[in-house]
Amino acid sequence: MRGSSDGSVSVDLSVPKAMGGPGKPNTTTPEHLFAAGYAACFGGALDYVGKQHKKNAAGATVTCAVSIGPRDLGGFGIAVKLKVEDRSLPQADLAALAKEAHEKICPYSHATRNNVDVQLEVVGA
Repeated sequence: MRGSSDGSVSVDLSVPKAMGGPGKPNTTTPEHLFAAGYAACFGGALDYVGKQHKKNAAGATVTCAVSIGPRDLGGFGIAVKLKVEDRSLPQADLAALAKEAHEKICPYSHATRNNVDVQLEVVGA
């Protein structure tokens, strides 16, 4: 088991089969942890941007899927799919907020830019 230094997160980690590991069922991979962190961070960035524009994006659901695979240059790389959904906001408004959160605010988005393929799907009203 591994977790955070303060004990707030503790998981049974397994290396995925895609990386030559056992891919044990019912275990967490580093990709799961990255996805959870990115989704939480992006949700906070979206809420922040919404408040700046006097729009309520606090009810948005952000889900993140992270895949892993070999890179052309060797080793392994990840790809990210973020889905932002809030049917209480018009599609155009939510798309604009998500774009700003992704391009200007979210630290995970800054860290992955030009290094990780990040696809953003937005579902509004």
